[in-house]
Order: sequence, then structure tokens, then C-alpha cells
Amino acid sequence: MTRRHGGAHLPEPPHLVRSVGLDDAPFVRVRGGGAHLAGVVCCGTRFEGMVWGRLRQDGWDSTEVIARLLVGGKFLPQLHLVLLDGISFGGFNVVDLPALAARLSRPCVAVMRRAPDLAAVERVLQRLPDPRRRLRVLGRAGPVHARPPFHFQVAGGDPDEVAGALARLTDRGHVPEPLRLAHLIGAAVRLGESGRRA
Repeated sequence: MTRRHGGAHLPEPPHLVRSVGLDDAPFVRVRGGGAHLAGVVCCGTRFEGMVWGRLRQDGWDSTEVIARLLVGGKFLPQLHLVLLDGISFGGFNVVDLPALAARLSRPCVAVMRRAPDLAAVERVLQRLPDPRRRLRVLGRAGPVHARPPFHFQVAGGDPDEVAGALARLTDRGHVPEPLRLAHLIGAAVRLGESGRRA
């Protein structure tokens, strides 16, 4: 059985949730440089496939890059949920969460390891071009929902339903498996081996 909340249509147990988790690979900070983006597709917690892209450090193309990786590809029709490791990639290339959810017609969720320090974020943004625009995009992501052990923002889905899905997608620790694998694979591709933290 499937329930619908604000555009979400997540399958209930015993049916599995298919999701993609996106995380940026390690990068060297260079003005105008790029960063790679790993996307891991899972059915439940089982690896099923992968996408790989590139975006600009502290740029404005993260939403478009993610959309291009999925729209028209073989994975999007199967997906129930899109998971992001935070709301920005490649430094502060901020994802427009509602725009991405509308483009993909899927709930999009920015998952954080802890509640963000918004004052610290604002201080960093002041050192980048067009900080007000970045703050506007950040604000569009909506409130941070605390559903221990998860903190997340969501567009296109019901927070309680999403929290349940995150728990079902987490095999170990407090990180959903698609995001954990994206982190490990991105590090291995760029550095030659995966890191300790995932």
C-alpha cells in the first residue's frame, strides 16, 4: 500500500524504498574549480547502480547537475526518494530543494549529521559572491526536522513519512545506506581508497 502526502508516494513495509543518495567527492579548493558528485541507487539497503557528475565549487549549478544525472535516465522511474548529503555540494553550491523536487517529481531530502549552525553558515556565505541569493536558496529548503537520529529538510514529502523511510534505509550507524555508499565511493574514486567516516 502507498500513502500520499504533499506529493510523496513512499511504499509501506514490506515493500522496499528505492532511493538515490548523492554526495560530493573530496576536492581541492581552487577558485572556479570543480567537484565530482557520486550518486548511489539502492533498493532498500542493497546497491543497485550509480551515477557520476561534476559541478562547480561554490557555484550555482548543483540543482541542474542533479536533475541532468537523473532525468531521462533508467533510474528515475524506479525511484521513490532522492537523498542529499546536506543542502550544498562543492563547498556552497546550494541545491534549490523545492525546484529539484518539482523537476524530478520525487520527494527530495537534505540529510544532515547534526542540526546546522545557521549563524556559522551565514558567516561563511558572507565571504562568497552574492551571499543574499545563497541565503534565499537556503531558506527555500524550509525548516530542519529533528527525528532522532536524523536531521533533515524535505521538499515534496511528509516529514514523518520521510523519517520512517530514512530509518528503513539505514543499515548501520545514523547514515542512510545510499548516502554512506556515495561517500565511500566518491572518496575511493578521488583518493584511491575510502575514508574512515561514512
